[in-house]
Amino acid sequence: MTEFLIRHFVKDYEQTEELEVRTRYGTLASLVGIFCNVLLFAAKAVIGLLMHSISVTADAFNNLSDAASSVIGLVGVKMAGKPADSEHPFGHGRMEYITALVVSFLVIEVGFTFLKDAIGRIRQPQHMEFSALSIVILLLSICVKLWMSVFNRTLGRRIDSKVMLATAADAIGDVVTTSATVFSLLFFSATGWNIDGFVGLCVSLVVMWAGIGIARDTLRPLLGEAIDPEDYRKITAFVEDYDGIVGSHDLIVHNYGPGRNMASIHAEVPNDVDIETSHEIIDRIERDAARQLGMFLVIHMDPVETKDEKILAVKRQAEETVAAVDPRVSIHDLRVVEGKERVNVIFDMVVPYGYAEDEERKLVKKVRKKLQQIDHRYQCVITVEKSYMAQGEEE
Repeated sequence: MTEFLIRHFVKDYEQTEELEVRTRYGTLASLVGIFCNVLLFAAKAVIGLLMHSISVTADAFNNLSDAASSVIGLVGVKMAGKPADSEHPFGHGRMEYITALVVSFLVIEVGFTFLKDAIGRIRQPQHMEFSALSIVILLLSICVKLWMSVFNRTLGRRIDSKVMLATAADAIGDVVTTSATVFSLLFFSATGWNIDGFVGLCVSLVVMWAGIGIARDTLRPLLGEAIDPEDYRKITAFVEDYDGIVGSHDLIVHNYGPGRNMASIHAEVPNDVDIETSHEIIDRIERDAARQLGMFLVIHMDPVETKDEKILAVKRQAEETVAAVDPRVSIHDLRVVEGKERVNVIFDMVVPYGYAEDEERKLVKKVRKKLQQIDHRYQCVITVEKSYMAQGEEE
């Protein structure tokens, strides 16, 4: 069913890197969400009213909030698809995150409302009516939500959409809440004990937790995330694969919405190559990155020594010394300024985010001491910086 809908309602569905195609995927997901959730709301609301069940009613309005979320998501997808303009040169892609954040607050509000109602039912239980048909309808709704989870997860992975993946997770939460509701009804039928208020309380808490999860997932890209290690390796490998590039570092990626990334990186080039030749290579990489990676890439050119054996020997000494002190630390941009009685060894040192300022100072002091033990003339000028890759990992 998922592939059928994609093939028939998403034009050029294979071109997932195109913003227009992403918008079509988002529109399809929103429309399917609206249709399914409104249908589930109507069915569960009728059951809840007939059976006087707060847990079923809470579950019904949870589906209604999901439908409202899909409506807001549809508006957000349309707004996110607007092209760049003079006031928003990087486009409107972050509207998708903002609408998801609005949705999260709606979900939390629905959960809180039924939390209060559930507490009231626990204090003053009401008579319930059992119906086998209601159980069948609720079981069918579980099947629908399971399919919706698979549907949104498939679309989310295909276009790398955090919103759709969050919707898929929310659908699984709905499966859990509806299953709990079914259990409470079957328990009432078997024992005559009304635990509806307690189950409604659990359902409301699950709904609120789902809303908090959506908010957490959407706040990350809005605040600015560290680059994923896999993406880090992909981009650095892409840059370093070109002839004339001997290394890279300081990769930073800025996200302006799904599929809208801007990045900067330092590319190391041999210092004995004509600057215009290196510049031409850099320009070609930037053009190819826009076409092949769908990314606006800005490259800073760093000339490095590749032939002078004395300088290369100092570089190896520095790398081995730093690795011996802490294998998680790396260096780059090493330069050597040699004098008669002292040798300035200048380089940048990348440390994990777990390092405090005091630890950084101790690390610098230890590295300087060990390098001076190798050659007393070494005077190290070290700049400490941190990686922009997730978890502080570094190549």
